[in-house]
Amino acid sequence: MNAVRGFAAFLPQRAGARFATTWWGRAWIKALEDTSLDQGLLRKGRAYAKTGLLGPITVSPGRIAAVADSEYDTVVRVEQLTDDEWERFWDQVAAKSGHIAALLDRDMPHELVEAAEDAAVPLLPAVGDLEPECSCPDWGHPCQHAAALCYQASWLLDADPFVLLLMRGRGERQLIEALQRRDVPDTAEAARGVAAAQAFAAGVPPLPEPPPCDVPFSPPALEPGAGVDVAALRVLAASAASRARELLVRGRLPELTEYQDRVRLAADHDLDLGLETAVAAWRQGGADGLEVLESAWTPPRRELARARTLLEADWEGERPPAIEAWRNRWTLGSLQLRYGRDGRWYPFVERDGHWWPAGPPERDPSALTHHAQEA
Repeated sequence: MNAVRGFAAFLPQRAGARFATTWWGRAWIKALEDTSLDQGLLRKGRAYAKTGLLGPITVSPGRIAAVADSEYDTVVRVEQLTDDEWERFWDQVAAKSGHIAALLDRDMPHELVEAAEDAAVPLLPAVGDLEPECSCPDWGHPCQHAAALCYQASWLLDADPFVLLLMRGRGERQLIEALQRRDVPDTAEAARGVAAAQAFAAGVPPLPEPPPCDVPFSPPALEPGAGVDVAALRVLAASAASRARELLVRGRLPELTEYQDRVRLAADHDLDLGLETAVAAWRQGGADGLEVLESAWTPPRRELARARTLLEADWEGERPPAIEAWRNRWTLGSLQLRYGRDGRWYPFVERDGHWWPAGPPERDPSALTHHAQEA
């Protein structure tokens, strides 16, 4: 099974911070810069990469992805190697024990890459191998967000060349399994006087498959005791199991305040904590839905203009309803749309003088007015 790796967002960096200190990291940057159609956007991308505004990075076979400015989905696609190409690459790795040791020590030998190229295995990207995509309105190739993602990826590559292998379609685990199927030369000799990682790679048994994520939770059988709230312990156990499942699937967990975690517990386990409206918002959009319920903010004007255009186009020449707009909240009669920092519109309906979360969010606000008309 191919892995998905998540990396925490980089903190703001000093203006003079360097990108790509390893030779393979520099090769990655060269592929980006040779592909770019706009050197100005590359300069903006280098500056943006140091601001700390790019979110956590996810690396998976064929792609790297992040969210920029908390609203734009940014992806850079990398062509994966074929099964035959991987077999030829594993042959080159296994041909010399030093290659194994170098990779496990997070080094990428020049000799190995050259041997792979001789075997028609394009490990390092070249001009045109990186395909950027971004949901921002900039048509640059790449835009500053995708360029920043590539520049930050060079830091990941510097620290671990297996990030490059994973982009190409395989990870460290596949390397170890492939070497076990081959006769690695001089294994016994290489195991003397070298790093333990090298000997470990040559003889480690197969790792077990990761645990399944779709197994229903079975609450533990707990005996009542003095001063022990058994029901509360069951809720906490179920919550821990749910969070562990989310961590396995997504590779990370969102950071929550104490209040947000109370709302999450109430929403996930039907607890009566007097947070009905907050629970409804959480069930529709998680922490983003809760923020939209409780906080107002002023979105960029271009986003509001885009949304208004979508709404007007949906009425197909008819007079659209009047919009009472205030910051990120648009009221259309008995329906209110609230724009979240995640780039989605959340519907609310009036109930007993209060606005109540009324459904899941949409990126297109006209979809929400359409559903309201049908209801």
